[in-house]
Amino acid sequence: MTGEALSGDDPDTPPPVPLLRPADGLPPVVADRTALDRTAAALAGGSGPIAVDAERASGFRYSQRAYLVQLRREGAGTALIDPIPLGSDLGSLAPALTGPEWVLHAASQDLPCLAEAGLAPTRLFDTELAARLAGFPRVGLGPLVQQLLGLSLEKGHGAADWSRRPLPEDWLVYAALDVEVLVELRDVLARELAEQGKLEWAAQEFEAVRTAPPPAPRAEPWRRLSGVHKLRKPRLLAAARALWEARDRLAAERDIAPGRVLPDSAIVAAAAAEPESAQVLAGMPTFRGRAQRRLTSYWFAALEKAYTLDPAEYPRAAPPSDGPPPVSRWTDRDPDAATRLTAARAAVADVGEQWNVPVENLLQPDLLRRLCWAPPADGDVRAALRAGGAREWQIDLLAERLEKALAGR
Repeated sequence: MTGEALSGDDPDTPPPVPLLRPADGLPPVVADRTALDRTAAALAGGSGPIAVDAERASGFRYSQRAYLVQLRREGAGTALIDPIPLGSDLGSLAPALTGPEWVLHAASQDLPCLAEAGLAPTRLFDTELAARLAGFPRVGLGPLVQQLLGLSLEKGHGAADWSRRPLPEDWLVYAALDVEVLVELRDVLARELAEQGKLEWAAQEFEAVRTAPPPAPRAEPWRRLSGVHKLRKPRLLAAARALWEARDRLAAERDIAPGRVLPDSAIVAAAAAEPESAQVLAGMPTFRGRAQRRLTSYWFAALEKAYTLDPAEYPRAAPPSDGPPPVSRWTDRDPDAATRLTAARAAVADVGEQWNVPVENLLQPDLLRRLCWAPPADGDVRAALRAGGAREWQIDLLAERLEKALAGR
């Protein structure tokens, strides 16, 4: 059985069975300490892996905290837990969840908010990552459940505002069904990986996700503003930075997603226009609305602060970087490096095709670029890959090929 064979294109495949209600009924939401203690006892008395999911309010709230946590284990059933009335502290569940394998889909998205609530796995199985390694072209939860289990999950609430209270019943049904299928999906994917000889690869990947440190803070996060590349002058970039920082403070204070406080486009437009007064700023699109009119003086104060900076304090036109230059410049700056990169990419693509694994899962693109721009002085590609965070299975597959590519052979 292969990912390609299970793509769902076979006309003889029966239509998927809609999964509309939880098998055990919709459980009540756990929202107090007594109910949480009962949930912990039930999970501790269950058996096998624990399906885990969490819902955030990305796009609505500044924080990335969990607004609902879903758990399911054989013998314990499904639990829907509201962390908010519990002070976002679910640490009393930790003893029951320590030891058993956690099964998540796209675990790296949910592990940070679960850790913030006091929960962290000691073992992990990521169904999305498993599907990537197994070569499935569509790795979303819905497509995988349809391909592998013959069931269809309703779409629609993943991007909802989960900070809303009370949570609608259809949202809770959606959340409960997500964990209802995870362990069965895990078992099918584990068998598939074993048949392909990739189970150990997956174990190394899961452990890397489980033990990954929090990402380092960006040096200049304001540069992620959409459209900021249009601002060429350092003075204009300083204005955009000041507005971004003012927006970020306000968004954090109010726990509102920054884009809902002030759109990126408004920041870039105001920085480019260099308004001479708060009145001029208030006349610009977006700033004319009632909500923004109340904040006109706040936004203009940020601009005035930027305008009084010494030019030496302006941000540089190009963002700082400790890595290689953009690949588009390699041919001019270092033709040999460009040649190495072309050969190395071809080698990685060849291995990816041979094993039916996406190239980005074979090796981080940034690590490949760094390796080609500045090959290890001692020629030890294995050591360089390991130092860059590559897993042993990746090193075993790629080291010899990359040595030849870097040496021009």
